[in-house]
Amino acid sequence: MRFRHRVAAGIATLVLPFAGLVGLANPAQAATSATATYAKTQDWGSGFEGKWTIKNTGTTSLSSWTVEWDFPAGTSVTSAWDADVTSSGTHWTAKNKSWNGTLAPGASVSFGFNGAGSGSPANCKLNGGSCDGGSTDPGDNPPSAPGTPSASDITDTSVKLSWSAATDDKGVKNYDVLRDGAKVATVTATSYTDSGLTSGTDYSYTVRARDTADQLGPVSGARAVRTTGGTTEPPTGDKVKLGYFTNWGVYGRNYHVKNLVTSGSAEKITHINYAFGNVQGGKCTIGDAYADYDKAYTADQSVDGVADTWDQPLRGNFNQLRKLKAKYPHIKVLWSFGGWTWSGGFPDAVKNPAAFAKSCHDLVEDPRWADVFDGIDLDWEYPNACGLSCDTTSAKNAFSTMMKAMRAEFGNDLVTAAVTADASDNGKIDAADYGPAAPYIDWYNVMTYDFFGAWAKNGPTAPHSPLTSYDGIPQQGFNSAEAIAKFKAKGVPASKLLLGIGFYGRGWTGVTQSAPGGTATGPAAGTYEAGIEDYKVLKSSCPATGTIAGTAYAHCGQNWWSYDTPATVKSKMAWSKNQGLGGAFFWEFSGDTANGELVGAIDSGLR
Repeated sequence: MRFRHRVAAGIATLVLPFAGLVGLANPAQAATSATATYAKTQDWGSGFEGKWTIKNTGTTSLSSWTVEWDFPAGTSVTSAWDADVTSSGTHWTAKNKSWNGTLAPGASVSFGFNGAGSGSPANCKLNGGSCDGGSTDPGDNPPSAPGTPSASDITDTSVKLSWSAATDDKGVKNYDVLRDGAKVATVTATSYTDSGLTSGTDYSYTVRARDTADQLGPVSGARAVRTTGGTTEPPTGDKVKLGYFTNWGVYGRNYHVKNLVTSGSAEKITHINYAFGNVQGGKCTIGDAYADYDKAYTADQSVDGVADTWDQPLRGNFNQLRKLKAKYPHIKVLWSFGGWTWSGGFPDAVKNPAAFAKSCHDLVEDPRWADVFDGIDLDWEYPNACGLSCDTTSAKNAFSTMMKAMRAEFGNDLVTAAVTADASDNGKIDAADYGPAAPYIDWYNVMTYDFFGAWAKNGPTAPHSPLTSYDGIPQQGFNSAEAIAKFKAKGVPASKLLLGIGFYGRGWTGVTQSAPGGTATGPAAGTYEAGIEDYKVLKSSCPATGTIAGTAYAHCGQNWWSYDTPATVKSKMAWSKNQGLGGAFFWEFSGDTANGELVGAIDSGLR
């Protein structure tokens, strides 16, 4: 969950039609009844992801299909799925699997591959004839994404949107305007006024272009808009109030499950994510056996005042969580796997998502502690992008495939995921299929913190958890509002999004400017690591001197820190409710004060 430096993974979509390409064979009978269309769904510079879609356009069923094409020298397929792909020199052939060769009239099927190089397919054949799909104009590429729309003239019921034009090699025909992911208008101009809206309501707008051959390009960046008026808050319902408890916290931090009781936090939360289990060899595995289920607790350390014995079958944090749930039956506990350090195992695991899901279920439901856990949380940092390690091998649909397998294995138990908040153009949210995965999950923990920090040792100083953008923000798209808006635009319901709060600050030293945007010489000293400190320490050692974008900051001596206080947390909870979000979560319990100030602010703010 920590040190999530954002490295944008560039994604471009290129749809290539093949009718009329030079060198096509004479049409065979199959060419009149089926088409094959190619799309480049990702491009990370040194490689790319491609997808072929075969459609039966005839009146009788196809029993098999074979797609052939040529790549220029230096471009090749490195791995493939849902088809058997072979090559002879620069000529490539893909044949259906045993289970996806039959296509009824009107049906279609896709297969994908990862490639090296930068070339595009040519001389496509489907079952020996012309692929015959896509535009009738050879080489006609789809339009580019328009610019992220700007919003003006916002009233109780309307907003004017404007955007920079898309480009296309043959010409742009018109634009689709999408509100919360659904098309509301098609216009020829680069502006549109959307009316009939509800006052005091949040909306997310994107735009996509269509060329003269009716090919659609990718959507633009998302613009969040809130209409004016509307003084009545929406109903809150049962909001999730979730905190991460770390297994390593029982060591140097001396933070134990009992602290949730003594701080008053246990009665104010609804869920706990226990972090972390590891992902190794395609399986979910134990993270820290001693802390998890072996450490013995004395009577005064234990939740119920009863000491562990040497021969009891379960000790450690798991047993303490069991005792906590007995004392507070409303609390649900999920076991979280991965995190910043242990996300490197996910690309291997998702090669066989069903087996991965079964291994996780078997571990979570181990008879020794099955009653402790109510579900699983997957923290993959990040699909098709870079965190501590870089994922360059997974298919674009790897995340949704994983979550679908988890849902099938875990049934009605909770299935959740911690996800990036990088809403920049072609950033980490765009790198994975979070929208299609949403039906399989209960909620996303959107990590709306760690946007900025002293890994940029010379600054500029900036709040690590800005709620909104502001003049001078170092990176566009690095704020909570734009992250939430982008997830909504991708089709994720607001009720399945939790806003993230960090119970710590990030800071620089060598800073003379009090306001954000100053220069620095490096990270400020911290108790456990440079550049980071718990709220419980900062509230006294470097009290807040101002706020920016909904987050507090402090300048004391040569140090500059940003962190959330009870006041800023409450304001973020009000924003979360107005957005209709499912609630909030935080990283992590031990950063709070002994009397749980920040947990209390989340609880009262979501009531």
